[in-house]
Amino acid sequence: MALIRLAPQSELPAVNSVKEFPCGDKTVCIANVSGKFSALDNVCLHLGGPLGEGTVEHGKVVCPWYGWQYDPQTGATTHNANLKVAMYPLKIENGDVLVEV
Repeated sequence: MALIRLAPQSELPAVNSVKEFPCGDKTVCIANVSGKFSALDNVCLHLGGPLGEGTVEHGKVVCPWYGWQYDPQTGATTHNANLKVAMYPLKIENGDVLVEV
C-alpha cells in the first residue's frame, strides 16, 4: 500500500484532541493523545458517529454521539477489545502528514 498525503503538519489537531480529514473515498480521524499522533477510521462502530468530531478523554478517543471510547493505539473499544475500528500507519515527513490507507 502507498502512503497518501493527508494534510500539512500544521493542520494536525492540538494536544488531547481529534480532527477529521478526507482521504480518498473515506474520512480518517487523527488523534493527538498527549502529543502522540494516531490515525483511525472516522466511523464509530455503534451508529456511525464521526470520531474526528469527538473528544479525547482520559487518553481515549470519544465518539460525540453516544460516548463510545476507543484506544487510539489499537482502535479497540474500551468495553469490548474485540470491537475495533481500522488503524492506519501514520508518518510525518517534510511537513506533510502521510497515511497508509
